[in-house]
Amino acid sequence: MKEVDYIIVGLGLAGLSFARQLEKNNKSFVVYENNSQNSSKVAGGMYNPVILKRFTPVWEGHDQIEKALPFYQELEQNFNTVYDHKISLHRLFTSIEEQNNWFAKCDHPVLSKYLEPKVINETYNGISSPYGYGEVIGAGRIDAKQLLLDYKHFLQSNGKLKEESFDYNNIELNVNFVVYKGIKAKTVVFSEGYGIRLNPYFKDLPLNEVKGELITINSSELNIDFILKSGVFIMPLGNDLYKVGATFNWDDKTNLPTEEGKTELIEKLSKIIGVPFEVVDHVAGIRPTVKDRRPLVGVHPEHKELAVLNGLGTRGVMIAPTVSEELYNYLENGEPLREEINITRFKN
Repeated sequence: MKEVDYIIVGLGLAGLSFARQLEKNNKSFVVYENNSQNSSKVAGGMYNPVILKRFTPVWEGHDQIEKALPFYQELEQNFNTVYDHKISLHRLFTSIEEQNNWFAKCDHPVLSKYLEPKVINETYNGISSPYGYGEVIGAGRIDAKQLLLDYKHFLQSNGKLKEESFDYNNIELNVNFVVYKGIKAKTVVFSEGYGIRLNPYFKDLPLNEVKGELITINSSELNIDFILKSGVFIMPLGNDLYKVGATFNWDDKTNLPTEEGKTELIEKLSKIIGVPFEVVDHVAGIRPTVKDRRPLVGVHPEHKELAVLNGLGTRGVMIAPTVSEELYNYLENGEPLREEINITRFKN
């Protein structure tokens, strides 16, 4: 019988981040991945500690970024690839009131690190901006799709990846360990995204699924080198390509892109830019979100050998390194999980 310290189920950002914790601490593991969940692969991958609708700080956003950027830098060094693309973010103002709110928030102890205390009045081809822009510094995007692909190849080359669905019926629960298809492990960590709805051990957790669609456009006349946020975000990818998103659909639970989603994005985009563009790609994914907008971290109330790391929502690239480290320290070192992220907060 093969013995490992951990079995990880799911290889999105949550599963990858926990696997990295195990790597750094010389723990053995195997990952099961059936490619059924793709939210991490299709997401924009933007990190930004500011909620740009009302200019408020993201929950623990500053601390998350402080931990996340070195995390991705290590991966860049390991794979000799750039995943972290530093880029400024411009919020398009729609009124004098928004300008005033921006300046008021510039004195906030956290936001002052990220909000430039001025209005940018530069003009850009095809964009109407009578009230100018506010600039968020310290933002960027992580190429999550490439990162996950590279990490998958790394696991394959080291014999740590099982490309198959995980069968819950084959778990043999014992005191302090589990056995699954001839593999003995101390703990199984489920990082399945919205696939957790089929998990008999954690299916009752209040995970909501919201579908998001994004398009990639080609526009030789747009010519911006920053992320533009208005009704949608417009993210430059280079070579006249821009990623545009995203939609929020609470009813459709499929991973398939729809004409309705595409039309919605095109209509919103057309209100922001007035230059020709062509849609060259269209993707969709299901985001795992929680009603209180906090992740789901912890262990099963009866079977302590089963753990969960899920519900990272729309800011997975920011929060994944933090919560994966917290789960590791809880499982290995007995450090308590914060109530804000612990699944015990839903026990009643």
